[in-house]
Amino acid sequence: MFHEIRFPANLSFGATGGPERRTEVVTLANGYEERNTPWAHARRRYDAGLGLSALDDLAVLIAFFEARQGQLIGFRWKDWSDYKSCLPSQDTAGPDQLIGLGDELTTQFQLSKTYRSGETSYIRPITKPVAGTIRVSRGGDAMVAGVDYTVDVTTGIVSFTDPPDIGAQIRAAFEFDVPVRFATDTIRTSMSRFQAGEAPDVPVIEVRI
Repeated sequence: MFHEIRFPANLSFGATGGPERRTEVVTLANGYEERNTPWAHARRRYDAGLGLSALDDLAVLIAFFEARQGQLIGFRWKDWSDYKSCLPSQDTAGPDQLIGLGDELTTQFQLSKTYRSGETSYIRPITKPVAGTIRVSRGGDAMVAGVDYTVDVTTGIVSFTDPPDIGAQIRAAFEFDVPVRFATDTIRTSMSRFQAGEAPDVPVIEVRI
């Protein structure tokens, strides 16, 4: 189950966390290693507790936690360190990300973000774009939302009215959330300690969509 609602962004600001990979390492008798991963994509973890600064924040957190029934129901999370198709300091004004090439047959394309370092790159599927922030171009021409294409903000699928021409670059600019759930069924609070500036642990973890 998943609720298309974002964890309060003012509470996620200041949270800690980021991507987690799983690597299986086997050390051979000669000292060399064999490394493998069962995961094609990273999984992100965060601690929302560090974003709390007032007792009212705690009340908002508990209400949100109860409405999601602990770990049961997923929700959206704004990762303030990585929530745009471009660099955090830039505006999503241009066609930042290449999400596909036309073949005169395909009309649906998955939003994605490419991470590059040197000659190596990783393509991350984006399944929770933020409504109102998405811009799409085809073959260098800006497309009109609702006329030339639509975007399902619950899956990140871009659907064109007509299939793009062969070789036409499909590019998109957008903001996005991370689909997560609480990683605990318990929120432990201590009023005296919280007033002294110590926030509770509130772990959240990314879910696959």
